[in-house]
Amino acid sequence: MEQTLRYCIYENGQIILLPSDIDMVLSGGKRFSLNNRIKSFFTKRVSEKIISPVPEKRKIINDEYNLIHIKFRQPYQIEFRAYDDGVAYRFLTQFKDSITIQNEIAGFQFPENALAFYPGIHKRDDADIFHTSYEEQFILRKMAEIKPTELAFNPVLVSVATGPKIGITESDLEDYPGMFLAGTGSDKLEGRFAGYPLEEKMTVGDYPQSLVTKRADYIAKTKGTRSFPWRVLIIADEDRQLPSNDLVYRLASPSRIGDASWVHPGKGTDEWTINVNLFNVPFRSGINTNSYKYYIDFAKRFGFDRIMMDAGWSDNMDLFKINPNINMDTLVAYAKEKGIKISMWTLANALNRQLDSALDRFNRWGVDFIMTDFIDRDDQKTVNFYYRIAKACADHHIMIMYHGAYPPKGFNRTFPNNITREGVLGSEYNIGSDKATPTHDVTLPYTRMLAGSFDYEPLVFNNATQKGFREIEGMVMTQGTRCHQLAMFVVFDNPMEIFGGNPSQAWMEPKFTELMGSIPTTWNETKILDGKVAEYIVTARQKAKDWYVAGMSDWNQRDINVKFDFLGQGNYKATICKDGINADRYAADYVITDTMVKKNDEIKFHLMPGGGFFIRLEKQ
Repeated sequence: MEQTLRYCIYENGQIILLPSDIDMVLSGGKRFSLNNRIKSFFTKRVSEKIISPVPEKRKIINDEYNLIHIKFRQPYQIEFRAYDDGVAYRFLTQFKDSITIQNEIAGFQFPENALAFYPGIHKRDDADIFHTSYEEQFILRKMAEIKPTELAFNPVLVSVATGPKIGITESDLEDYPGMFLAGTGSDKLEGRFAGYPLEEKMTVGDYPQSLVTKRADYIAKTKGTRSFPWRVLIIADEDRQLPSNDLVYRLASPSRIGDASWVHPGKGTDEWTINVNLFNVPFRSGINTNSYKYYIDFAKRFGFDRIMMDAGWSDNMDLFKINPNINMDTLVAYAKEKGIKISMWTLANALNRQLDSALDRFNRWGVDFIMTDFIDRDDQKTVNFYYRIAKACADHHIMIMYHGAYPPKGFNRTFPNNITREGVLGSEYNIGSDKATPTHDVTLPYTRMLAGSFDYEPLVFNNATQKGFREIEGMVMTQGTRCHQLAMFVVFDNPMEIFGGNPSQAWMEPKFTELMGSIPTTWNETKILDGKVAEYIVTARQKAKDWYVAGMSDWNQRDINVKFDFLGQGNYKATICKDGINADRYAADYVITDTMVKKNDEIKFHLMPGGGFFIRLEKQ
């Protein structure tokens, strides 16, 4: 007898997710829903604490939920977990032999007139729609108008007329393809999954990558006994509950790297976006030894931990063919003398081929952090690549950041050395587009950040009004005010924060740059004081006894009142950086002042269009 597997979600007696289909389709079209009578079930209340070795939101994470575990007559089970801030489910199987997953059914049926912040994928000309860098704007759309041919990566944030906002994402993605979401022409989204790659070809050009030319009619071949990724619905009655949510992290598999004390979050530099366009220097700037020594001096002077040597330090396809303008022995010795770490960019294809020998070389250079780039896939084969690379890096005590990559989705709990990811439309888009707007910036904490940290790389210095913004290579502008950019270092989750701007400009404003360099990247606690998706956000984060508060706005001017009711007793020295009186005309205008505050004091800020503010609160 064929039945249907469905679930729905109620909050305070109101249905917020209508009955929605879930299923697994095995080879030969065999479905879990066939003869799916329940054999047994049990419920359980769980209350635990997770200690994060790399606390992007908080050090101690409360993990409290009710679960129901349902066992069916077929060799599979379903587990649901209900939290105060979300619901998740996953399949578990107990087949003796390996299995082939032809498809997974994951439906999300919402009440009528639902809206979605939808990061729809723009299909590449040279590849199928499952190839994407996961760098899109989150556009608010009527769900019923989203077509079945329109795919988005997750997270997707759903808004209904009455009820909470719901973020759809996943966690614990392993040996399985990532979930995309497609429209249905109704108030329903459906999961879509890339077929397993059967044939691939290598692209040509500066950054070769492997494109799938033929996919199988199945999505995964995998072990018969295993758990599958969590399907996660993050539920927030107020917008401000979303950016501090860590449900995806809680659901992920625990760390597999053992002692993680060698993992060192921090702050670095990257020269890619500005194309090493230095000035006021006695040497020819570019990808060369003198320029990187200059970056090392900058990092030392302003409290940064490291520099990144981005694409160009070696042949992209051969990590052992070093640019003749670079003397690595000189740079390694100079960085060691200054107490600054060197980090290296790699092309994913090259790293994959030269993995062990390259990591050995990095160890000899004292490199403990690398980036690998241009992956642009999350089919089963590629997801397994992430695990293989992260494990190899952990074995060498090397941290890694993936670019051209899907969001973390809890991977950073399983491999804490995967300290951050890209998977975001960030500052580099200012080189040739106007997509990285203040509205986009204040949408990201409520959408993309639900699935983990991201590497935005704030530029900070060349700031432009909405009318004044231009796309100028080498002199890249950012939209919005100087303080809007500075606030990103607090508002955005990223344990390895990267300054993507021009250090030659930063040297000319030492007080501001010192302030930027003083901001931590990991936190004891995170609170969202106020905010509304796609409009504004105010974030407060604690580091030891000190607090850091920052706010960002869209293109609308607004007044924001910050009440310091979260502080402990005693006095705090407040260093404030806020929009200057002319920041609506000259976006780089800012004012830095000092004052004293205590618990329950209030300060009002006027944010200019695309504005922001920053406060460092030091306990006296």
